[in-house]
Amino acid sequence: MKESPQMRKLEAVLRSSKLVAGGFMGTDTRSLSEIIEADVAQISRLGFTAKQIAARMQKITDIAKAALGNWVDLDEKRRARVDEAKGVIVCPWPHPGRFAKRVTIVDIIESGESNYWSDLNIHLIAEHGFFEGKGSTFRIEPDILAKIIL
Repeated sequence: MKESPQMRKLEAVLRSSKLVAGGFMGTDTRSLSEIIEADVAQISRLGFTAKQIAARMQKITDIAKAALGNWVDLDEKRRARVDEAKGVIVCPWPHPGRFAKRVTIVDIIESGESNYWSDLNIHLIAEHGFFEGKGSTFRIEPDILAKIIL
């Protein structure tokens, strides 16, 4: 599929390290649209939408924020914690969007499996269907995320 000049410009921003160390695309050689299409298809096969996944991520973040940096049990199988830093990070898409530098960590207690995301990840998934490129620091594999949070 031929990409628009705007999409190519956005992809160049996502591949650069100007906004985030290592860029949002990581080592992924696929185009931005290919990454989004593949991830959205994967979560669709699991029976969810990007907005549903992001809503659950936000709910977990909100629960963990109330624990002020301590672990909080989500249920008998999972626990979560948030770590915060000063400042904000902006959405790389061309619209206003500033997000706290906050990371939510979710563990499956019995297995030790874990996943983490930033507030920006929640927005990128909900609004753009973007789980980041493979090899990026905050890449989230949709199937692993669904297994841990749902």
